[in-house]
Amino acid sequence: MIIGLTGGIASGKSTVSQMMGDWEIPVVDADVIAREVVEPGHEAYEKIVQAFGRGVLHDDGTLHRKKLGSIIFNDEEKRKKLNSIVHPAVRGEMKKQRDDLLSAGHPHVVLDIPLLIESELEYLVDRTLLVYVDAGTQLKRLMARDASSEDDARSRINSQMPLDEKKTRVDAVIDNSGTVKETRNELTGVLKSWGIG
Repeated sequence: MIIGLTGGIASGKSTVSQMMGDWEIPVVDADVIAREVVEPGHEAYEKIVQAFGRGVLHDDGTLHRKKLGSIIFNDEEKRKKLNSIVHPAVRGEMKKQRDDLLSAGHPHVVLDIPLLIESELEYLVDRTLLVYVDAGTQLKRLMARDASSEDDARSRINSQMPLDEKKTRVDAVIDNSGTVKETRNELTGVLKSWGIG
């Protein structure tokens, strides 16, 4: 089974992702891949340099994320251009890693994709699993994690699809508002119900 794991900022998705190790289920992480595909030598890196110029690079030739971020932040067209380069590269590498793991004999693989629903990538997986926290907990955890102000934290949360909306569009939900033990118990229950024990 291919499980699509998603959540929101500070919802605890990485905690649940790590727990998959207890069932020896390998995790393919979209965020890790997104960083790798823009490294020098990768096709997406070359396309970014062609599209945005060498001004988006550090002196050592690596991508200057802050510079690139400031270019696309206020420019919808440039953001779309960047996404049209990076997203296909990430999807391609995720599929490759998924298929390699299945070929190596793993019966189940997790695709950890923060924007699974927003990017309409459900077709890549068999089942979808959302790591959920209530809005108050999400705000508190984000402020604590990043030492950010309430306004900053709220604007970052509000830039994402609300978790309450995501809840209605997935196969199962793990409420991560409680303790780690409670979260693990919920994960155990979901996996058992899916025939993974």
